[in-house]
Amino acid sequence: MLVRWVYYTLESFYRLVVPPAADTVHNDIVLITGAGHGMGRCMALQYAQLGATVICVDINEKMNADTVATIRQQRGNAFGYICDVTNREQIIQTAKQVQQEVGTVTILVNNAGIMPTHPLLQQTESEIRKTFEINVMAHFWLLQSYLPGMLEKNRGYIVAMSSVAGLCGLNNLVPYCGSKFAVRGIMEALAEELRQDARKPNIKFTTVYPYMVDTGLCKRPHMRFPNMMRLVKPEEAAAAIIDGQRRGLVDVSIPKYLLYLNTIIRVFPLQVGTLLRDFLDSGVESDL
Repeated sequence: MLVRWVYYTLESFYRLVVPPAADTVHNDIVLITGAGHGMGRCMALQYAQLGATVICVDINEKMNADTVATIRQQRGNAFGYICDVTNREQIIQTAKQVQQEVGTVTILVNNAGIMPTHPLLQQTESEIRKTFEINVMAHFWLLQSYLPGMLEKNRGYIVAMSSVAGLCGLNNLVPYCGSKFAVRGIMEALAEELRQDARKPNIKFTTVYPYMVDTGLCKRPHMRFPNMMRLVKPEEAAAAIIDGQRRGLVDVSIPKYLLYLNTIIRVFPLQVGTLLRDFLDSGVESDL
């Protein structure tokens, strides 16, 4: 065990300099939730440009149709489905349609999410429930709908959108942080569950931790050092997510250094993390 411990540690340092080769996706069927706008739309366009068949899923019919139309105008292959990811029955029915009309999904991107931004005592019951229905519960229903097909094919990739708010607690984002920490736990536990599966399925997992992305979700961001902590462009975030998935990375933060910074800071006393947080002074103001 100790020898392998050392080997894996040295290998991880090597991979910081020489990342794994990127897989091709031109034979893959990629399903993206929240594909009508923001990062979801950007990922749909970029996956299509790489030759993948893209399934766009969103509750907004007009925006979803626009993403599909744009891909087709660029000679890509795309299909659109309207689905409320808070509705388990709709997810199951959509999965059956996708299987019949397109085929087995081999890359699932759980991207849809919402972010009510105000103090916990001002969050309504409806907001908190909806945050968890979209940001957490939908992951279970989507996984139960599409993972069986991947297991049967013995090939699949699952990408889940957590957040920097899934690495540390943030002001005005208590329910959102809870939901994003949950995503992290779901992915880690499911990966371990399949690792111990006797069939040794070839399913890979990538959890994504973006900083604030300029999609309109962060309505009132603030930052002490805007040049260092600028909003991430959705196109840039999408490219980093796809690159991480194609290389089989387990965790991807955007920017990349945030994941390492969080890991290092957690080694020190809690007060050190608080000092750094106060120094950087980056977050979101209440939207009320």
